[in-house]
Amino acid sequence: MNYLDWLVLFGTIAFIVLYGTWKTRKTSTVDGYIRGDNTMKWWMIGVSIMATQASAVTFLSTPGQAIEDGMRFLQFYFGLPLAMVIISVTMVPIYYKLKVYTAYEYLETRFDVKTRALAAILFLILRGLSAGITLFAPALVLSTILRWPISLTTVMIGTLVIIYVVSGGTKAVSLTQRQQMAVIMSGMILAGILALNLLPDHVSFNETVQIAGEMGKLNLVNLEFDPSDRYNIWSGLLAGTFLFLSYFGTDQSQVARYLGGSSVAESRLGLMFNGLLKIPMQFIILFIGVLVYVFYLFNQPPVFHNEVLKERALQTEQGQTIRTLETAYDKLYAEKRHVVDDLVNAIEKKDHNLIESSSEQIKALQTQETALRDSVKNTIGIALPGAKTQDRDYIFLNFVLNNLPHGIIGLLLAVMFSAAMSSMASELNALASTTSIDLYKRLIRPNVAPENLLGATRGFTVVWALLAMLFAMLASFAENLIQFVNIVGSLFYGTILGIFLTAFYFRRIGGTAVFVAAIFSEFIVLYCHFFTDTAYLLYNFIGCAGVIVISAVMQLLLPRQSSQK
Repeated sequence: MNYLDWLVLFGTIAFIVLYGTWKTRKTSTVDGYIRGDNTMKWWMIGVSIMATQASAVTFLSTPGQAIEDGMRFLQFYFGLPLAMVIISVTMVPIYYKLKVYTAYEYLETRFDVKTRALAAILFLILRGLSAGITLFAPALVLSTILRWPISLTTVMIGTLVIIYVVSGGTKAVSLTQRQQMAVIMSGMILAGILALNLLPDHVSFNETVQIAGEMGKLNLVNLEFDPSDRYNIWSGLLAGTFLFLSYFGTDQSQVARYLGGSSVAESRLGLMFNGLLKIPMQFIILFIGVLVYVFYLFNQPPVFHNEVLKERALQTEQGQTIRTLETAYDKLYAEKRHVVDDLVNAIEKKDHNLIESSSEQIKALQTQETALRDSVKNTIGIALPGAKTQDRDYIFLNFVLNNLPHGIIGLLLAVMFSAAMSSMASELNALASTTSIDLYKRLIRPNVAPENLLGATRGFTVVWALLAMLFAMLASFAENLIQFVNIVGSLFYGTILGIFLTAFYFRRIGGTAVFVAAIFSEFIVLYCHFFTDTAYLLYNFIGCAGVIVISAVMQLLLPRQSSQK
């Protein structure tokens, strides 16, 4: 990076922070801080919803997911449009009718205070962990570039978000997300165009797509039903629908986005806007990863993408072993490069037999490359005990830093930072609102004055930001980040959704039955995660179904009582 990159990066970040703080400096009521005074138009709601979901993890990790695993991750989003329709028809009108600040207020109206508190606490655990992951991704980027401790970069980014979220709450979050999404989409599309232009001149776009297809990277749809497979059309349509129903319908970080709408119609349109555009956006990001994969067929990638960590390992007694493995990796790539040229020639000549044989040779050589890379990771793990040797999240970052022109590098880093700030701001706002409304005001200080409640909400924002910083500094994420954040969500979303669906559709079931069922269901989900190989997307269906079925049985066993207030 040079001065131009730093200027673009910090100029973008400073503008967003100062703009959000200045525009919302006069926020002085709880209603304005939590719901934004109900002034949001549909397109602002849609942009805000998309920006909340699109964290730095999306743009740092998703291209790496496509490079290593192809585009099948897109199936994860197939249930999203269906979920948007259900939420628009059922949940949005109820939230508006009751004029709630948080989604969990409705549960006390329908059940009782303990069920409301349980759902709120499950959400706080879930979203508190996710906020740490959201913060970890850009802190990782900055620490890699600057070679600073990740604790320092974590505090730096967290502090920037605190400044404007504490100032303006929901309104500050929504206003800044417009600029953040503009930076995000323009930067990612530009990255895709540049990745394509970096390919050899004799390789056309159609040939690029065909190469990716022959290498199995365009695996968009898998029709096989396999409960242990994380990504197929069935897990996307079934479990994905349940996940998105819970995320957009019961997660306060998203509910707050459309509760700020000026009407039910505006909120519904905003949700449908998100449902229609989210899948194309994820397709573009995954396809950029595929383009980077093809680029690395013609240009040698590093044996380990976290180059800072590799350099540290080279200074240890394991350094010579790493160098030996790297030499073997270089020779293997040179052999593969010749076969890649054969594949391009075969595609140009439409020689299907040669296409098939060349593809199989490349896959065989890639298997050997993977084995060498795994050996390097294991060696680095021995040299640096406790270090994160999963380098998938560094692949796209490495490509950006080493291959794109200056200025564009700064812009793409601004994309990652903007996405992180956008998502974390929504999470902190939701965590503070839920803590303030559902726990503090309801259980601790029922008669708190409005101005004191506003101050408490701002205080909770800072507390949750500090906890997110602590978690980001202490945690070690073994999984690819985009998968890890969805795994964390799936551990809790199903149970929360089950509580809400029971409230909406099973009118004879009371609060005690749901409360007990939710606790049992959460234990079932945790058992599936730690002791079985069930695909994590199915946790959402298991948790939700568990709450509904167990609560129905519990209601039959409990003494007859009023189930609905």
